[in-house]
Amino acid sequence: MTPALLAALGVLLAGPVPALLARWRGLRRTPRAAMLLWQGVALAAVLSALGAGLSLATDHGAGLVGGLALGVTAVVAVRLLVSGHRVGTSLRAVRRHHREQLDLLATPPGADRPGISVLETERPLAYCVPGVQASRVVVSSGTLARLAPDELDAVLAHERAHLRARHDLVLEAFSVLHRAFPRWVSSAAALREVRTLVEVLADRAASRQYGARPVARALVTLAGAPAPDAALGAAGGALVERIELLDVRRHPVQAMVVCLGAVAVVVVPTAFVAVPWLRGLG
Repeated sequence: MTPALLAALGVLLAGPVPALLARWRGLRRTPRAAMLLWQGVALAAVLSALGAGLSLATDHGAGLVGGLALGVTAVVAVRLLVSGHRVGTSLRAVRRHHREQLDLLATPPGADRPGISVLETERPLAYCVPGVQASRVVVSSGTLARLAPDELDAVLAHERAHLRARHDLVLEAFSVLHRAFPRWVSSAAALREVRTLVEVLADRAASRQYGARPVARALVTLAGAPAPDAALGAAGGALVERIELLDVRRHPVQAMVVCLGAVAVVVVPTAFVAVPWLRGLG
């Protein structure tokens, strides 16, 4: 019974649950807790998928069914590893190439704008290119001309918040899971929602430093500004909702409940696998 339950749980957590969870817009009021919940759901989906095969193999030993179960588990693990390699290699190659282009085309950081690369174009641009030791924060001359000083400071704080929190790694992990699971199981809702949440978190980090109004004005000015592939741009999606979420009161009860839900969703598949195994040892 345990393998069937874990398999069903894995399917639900990979597709239907994220699709339903993405409809709960109020979850964005507690973005840190929401991010924890999304990560918990993703981890639980992987644990359930792997645990179903391992549990079935344990129940049936070295027989045909046990061998097939181990084979399925190996396929899931290999898909995750291959997806992780492909996504990680592709993202790092694109970012490395873009940084090389910036070194050739952008005005290098100066004393008045330390750590900021400026592209000479009237088109408003503001984004960051993550990297372990070679991150870039990029704005255009058009952005410098359009934004007031406090708005520019807010945008730069937004991008630096992305780099400091390594939001690129969070998005990378969800991209890996989205590609690893079959299309008939996987839901794109998790990846879309996490992309919005990292922007909300960066907005709030900037708002704490410079206030909600400069952030909101900057987002409106930069609305529609593109960002290169594998970069994180301030003018990402859901701008209207992001502006509404800049200056909201705290929701400690919701945050606590969501965090408890995140823990519970990981504990359930872990218990399904661990408890029978521990009983077998006894």
